[in-house]
Amino acid sequence: MSVDFAAARLNMVDSQVRTNDVPDRVIQDAMGAAPRERFCPAGHDYLAYADAEIEYAPGWCLLTPRDMAKLLHALSPRAGERALCIAAPYAAMVLATIGLDVTLRLPAGAARQTADKALAGYDLHTDAGELLVPPSQGYDLVVVEGAVAEVPAAWFEALNRSERAGARLGVIQRNGPVGKALVHVRSADGVIGRREVFDATPSWLPGCEPVASFAF
Repeated sequence: MSVDFAAARLNMVDSQVRTNDVPDRVIQDAMGAAPRERFCPAGHDYLAYADAEIEYAPGWCLLTPRDMAKLLHALSPRAGERALCIAAPYAAMVLATIGLDVTLRLPAGAARQTADKALAGYDLHTDAGELLVPPSQGYDLVVVEGAVAEVPAAWFEALNRSERAGARLGVIQRNGPVGKALVHVRSADGVIGRREVFDATPSWLPGCEPVASFAF
């Protein structure tokens, strides 16, 4: 049975994006055009537009469409901005569709191989390396696809340090059953503020899980 992915994308936007307080037509149109099914394991592409994460490689998951839409909406991406997507291949696809200058950071391995295949034909940069150490600095926007227990300081260092305020980092921080999607914004004087935007329960980003503690 074949799937009409164009219709499925439209239904996703109507039922999971627009109805979850994401009125931004730029984000709606980009998500309605980005082929999320490319990330699905063989035989599971019918799940591409369900209200669920996609495990595109063992231990590596895309955010749900709802969470991705709300996080991007909170970040207000603009065409021409420089974006770093940390383990965020679907975000990279959407942001490249909008017209940002995108770099995707993923370590070598199955996740990187799947992302490279899914993103073939997209005008973006890919960089293999450790997630906790961004490839460079000067990004207007940094987005992370997965939950982290703590936000590494290096991710803040990746933000644009120019006098123009507004460089921002979007990440879901989680230390229990429910996490908080956070947007960190660098001001013109270098101070980084934070605001909570919504609750979410995504899978942990590999290497960013809480450290187990023991009580005696």
